[in-house]
Amino acid sequence: MGDHPVPDFSVKPTLTGRLVLLRPFQESDFPGLRAALRDPEVARLTGSVTSSRQEPEPDDPTREKRLREWYTTRNAQTDRLDLAVVDLAGGECVGEMVLNKWDPDNLCCTFRTLIGPGGRDRGLGTEAIRMFIGYGFEQLRLHRISLEVFAFNPRARRVYEKVGFVAEGVLRDALRFDGQWIDATVMSILAPEWARHRGRP
Repeated sequence: MGDHPVPDFSVKPTLTGRLVLLRPFQESDFPGLRAALRDPEVARLTGSVTSSRQEPEPDDPTREKRLREWYTTRNAQTDRLDLAVVDLAGGECVGEMVLNKWDPDNLCCTFRTLIGPGGRDRGLGTEAIRMFIGYGFEQLRLHRISLEVFAFNPRARRVYEKVGFVAEGVLRDALRFDGQWIDATVMSILAPEWARHRGRP
């Protein structure tokens, strides 16, 4: 890795914007995260279900316990960054931002996010992504951040383009949903691009 500083994923920052706060997970975030994960639109757009007729899994104590354990252990991870998205207007957790699949040789990570119904259509996602990706480049010193977005999610793709993600190619028939094959577009931002536009290309 030469003289390039090693990203420190053990640091879980708090990032404050005009509309949202990004911070490490707290116990009080769980109801908001559970609501987002059970939202049919979130399930469809993240490829978590294969049919619009698929019902959310019923409440189950074992599943609930596993979900709580997952989020309570995110703050201890040293090879990824998971932060809660908190709506400053109401103080509620409405989703999450994640950098994972850390590749130390190539200084790159994969980005993913989900925003529940309580955080949509008010610009929260755009601001949160801009702050989070900025942290990835400016503090973690990543070189490349990539994502995949399904073809039936043009709203998300517009947000990603708005903050500077560039389409690289198409994964054909990446998801089967309601009996139809759905493509996914691979997008990325590189450090020199971010340095030039800071999320406002």
